[in-house]
Amino acid sequence: MNEEYGTIAGDYIIVKAEENGVNIIGLTRGKDTKFHHTEKLDKGEVYIAQFTENTSAMKVRGRATIYCKHGVINVGE
Repeated sequence: MNEEYGTIAGDYIIVKAEENGVNIIGLTRGKDTKFHHTEKLDKGEVYIAQFTENTSAMKVRGRATIYCKHGVINVGE
């Protein structure tokens, strides 16, 4: 991965749905981890998300490609 890509990706993730019905679930920080946001993507849709003071984790369910500062991850295969 080149330096420019790492700088752009930062603490963002990009999720590209490879099938209909991919779910993205945002989880909160703090003493009790809770769901605070959900999105549903159809094939070809892209979702850009950022880790924030409130969001400490994200769960992706379904076949998707995730782009982040750590590289490219294929899930659901």
